[in-house]
Amino acid sequence: MTDTAHRPVSKLHRGRAKALRRDMTNAERCLWFMLRGHRLGRLSFRHQVPISPFIVDFVCQQRRLIVEIDGGQHAADPTHDRQRDEWLRSKGYRILRFWNTEVLRNRPGVLQTIIDVVDSKVPPSLSLPLKGGGDQSEAHARRNTAASERRTP
Repeated sequence: MTDTAHRPVSKLHRGRAKALRRDMTNAERCLWFMLRGHRLGRLSFRHQVPISPFIVDFVCQQRRLIVEIDGGQHAADPTHDRQRDEWLRSKGYRILRFWNTEVLRNRPGVLQTIIDVVDSKVPPSLSLPLKGGGDQSEAHARRNTAASERRTP
């Protein structure tokens, strides 16, 4: 598999990625603080990276892992995200998606999920947030409960 980290990128695409890095959401800023500088498991993450036709929120090239932080606009029409994820998976990437609110309210659980996926070397079970914001879903509640149990001695 070729490393897409250094493929040529159009000026337009590069400019859009730079603008996204400059205008981070609160959730992206919060997660980036913990991912940058090899702070999470000594993994090298990059932020707002162009990968062919897409710009991904966070990518760890050595583990072929993409982490996406989604706002409410993703709940309205998940079709685009599904197609995007299929294309990225076809290139060998694993994709994790979290809601903005999940990152802001449960950062330790989000970080633990990322570590668990990296350590397990298996594809994550959920690649798209559930419709309706995800916070009210049973899957979200189960994931938060599991993350809380891992942290409790």
